[in-house]
Parts: sequence; C-alpha cells; structure tokens
Amino acid sequence: MTTAPTAGTRELSAELRGFRRVQRLAYDCAQAVAAELRPGVTEREAARMQREWLRERGVRDWFHLPFAWFGDRTAFTGFRVPLQFFPTDRRLEPGMPFILDLAPVYEGYTADIGYSGALGAHPVQERLMADLAAHRELILREVRERRSLREIYADVDRLMVRQGYANRHRAYPFGVIAHKVDRVRERRFSPRLFGFGTQSLKGLVSDALHGHREGWSPLWSPYRFSDHPPHPGLWAVEPHLGFRGTGAKFEEILVVTDSADPEESAFWLDDDLPHVRRWAGTEATTDTAGKAEGK
Repeated sequence: MTTAPTAGTRELSAELRGFRRVQRLAYDCAQAVAAELRPGVTEREAARMQREWLRERGVRDWFHLPFAWFGDRTAFTGFRVPLQFFPTDRRLEPGMPFILDLAPVYEGYTADIGYSGALGAHPVQERLMADLAAHRELILREVRERRSLREIYADVDRLMVRQGYANRHRAYPFGVIAHKVDRVRERRFSPRLFGFGTQSLKGLVSDALHGHREGWSPLWSPYRFSDHPPHPGLWAVEPHLGFRGTGAKFEEILVVTDSADPEESAFWLDDDLPHVRRWAGTEATTDTAGKAEGK
C-alpha cells in the first residue's frame, strides 16, 4: 500500500498541528479504552470510560459525546431512528466486535474518530478493516481529481459491492460518509443538545447556511446537495463496511485545499494512526468477507 505524504513529509501549519494533536488524543483514548474492555462491559460503560479518560486530560467540550457499538450493532443492524445510535446496555462478549466513536474538542480544535476492534480474534472484522485501505486510497485520489462528493460517494459504494460488503454509513443521518470540522470557540460552559456540543452544531449550521448560498454543503452524502467538488477545509471521513452483522470503519480528518498541486490539494492529516500502521507493509484485498470465514 502506498500512502500520500502527510505530517511526516510536509510542514503543517500551526492550525493543522492543533487538529492533528486532538485527533491523536482521540485515538489514544480509543486505544486505551479498548485495552480495558472486558466481557460484561456495556456500551454505556464504554462510552463513559472514553468521556472520563478525555476529561482527565482536559477535554471539556465535544462535537459529539462518545459512542460505543457492540456485536451486530457495529453494522447498525435494525437501526431505523437516530436514538438507536446512542449507547445501550448491550454487553460485550468474548469474540465480539466493537466500534468506539468519539469527537472531542480540545483547545478549540475538533476531531471525530472511529476505532474498530474485537474482544479476541474476529477474522471477519479483520478482513473488513484490511479492505478499508482501498477506500482510503480511492477517496484521496478522487478528491484530488476534483470529482464531486456525490460521485465519490457512488464510487465508494461500487467498491464496497465489488468487495462483497454493505454500505453502513448510509444508515447515518442524511447518509453521510463525512462532514466538515472547524475550530470551535472555547467557552467556560459548553451545553449539549442530544449529545452534540452546541458550539460545534452552531458552526455546522453556519457552514450549511453559508454553503447553501454558494452551492456547497458541509455534509458529504449521496444526495443532490453534495453534487459539487470538495470544498476547502477539514473533513471527518468515515467509510463504514458491513457484512452479516459485523461492521468496521475508520474515521479521520482529510484536508482539502485550493492548491493547484494535486498532492497539496488534498491529503490525510496524519498517517501515524492505528489503522494506517496496521496496513503498513500489507496489501489490502478486494476479496469478500466470505473468504475470511473460510467459505
């Protein structure tokens, strides 16, 4: 697998370093909590563990509070309404897959990340994670080609079909595969609305109103309002694969600029992330998950 130059080979601005810092903090949290998960832990307890870990390190605001999904909930099985995304009393069992999703705001910078794992070996989820590498490459390549967000979304869908998987990010509100993230003004008191920080929501609404006037949207979806080239800014991108009750995803920041240089026009903010390190030195395949089960 080849990766585009990011933080390791290009000089990042102070602002981008701030976003990278909070994104790494979020992934550190996910890994630390994942290491502490044991049989019997509930989704609510795993979400609380993430909140407490980050609060101990100075996080006081959120784009959204942490989520945790266990078992077939990693593939959003049966999800119909937004309330089903919130943590439940589902208990983790040996061999069960999980996803941790958290979006802290720290020192005014926002991250939104997704971390997939399992309590023990889980060959299907491991194959899903390996095959996500091809999606990371496709998304970056087509953003650099200035394809419309809607077209890229459709190409991600087609790649999933070729791999034998279902698109599970379509279950998110508006079917989004990504959304813009921005700086957030720090406040002494940061209220939340349905688990989302009001300051972050204000920023997203402002982007939506501003973008509507200019013909772009801060939500990357399969719908007509995303039928435009990528708008410069930071995008939290989260392709989410599902196969027979197992789901896996990554989520990380993609930087989009107005540079005429293709390599500078878009790049992943950081290649030193768990899923990227996991892929290093291995080739992502396009085999179906059926092979992961020995079928």
